[in-house]
Amino acid sequence: MTKPSFRRRMNSFGIASLAAAILMLAASVSTAIAQKSVWRQATDAELAALLPARAPVEKEHIETEMRTASGITDGKGRFIAGVVLITAGYSADGKYSHYLILQTPARVGGIHVAPGQYVFGLQKDGEALTMHLYEALTGKPVGNLEAHRIAGNSRVESLRIWPPSDKAIIQIGRFAVPYELGEE
Repeated sequence: MTKPSFRRRMNSFGIASLAAAILMLAASVSTAIAQKSVWRQATDAELAALLPARAPVEKEHIETEMRTASGITDGKGRFIAGVVLITAGYSADGKYSHYLILQTPARVGGIHVAPGQYVFGLQKDGEALTMHLYEALTGKPVGNLEAHRIAGNSRVESLRIWPPSDKAIIQIGRFAVPYELGEE
């Protein structure tokens, strides 16, 4: 009689140990997931607080069209956001069309972009758009990116920055350039 009861106790002990191990693993996984930033679409209020009404571009402060503002946030104070510039009457007319703020490193269209303020202009190149990216305050060229037409029927957007969990693209019109968030 002692053998079966000893076995039952050992099986109960093994099941309890396995259950405890599973709970500890689940707790560590949920903690790791909670610590990882979840990027979401920024609200209109967040964008209005972040983006300037007049963007500093080289030696000028160019008006922005806030109804075109778009961006994402990790909910912890970091944003990637942009807005269309109203460049008519400014020296940037034709050179720049959009203002962009990155508060985290990113790889945009294959180019590493450090946190900062940028402007870009667009040039149609066949079935693609070439985006000429510059530092906003100095006008120093950062690089050229290629935006490709989005497949299928997509909504035309002046500017839309999609959260990485959805599409990880920056959309201009019917064109898009991919991006990846970097590590800090």
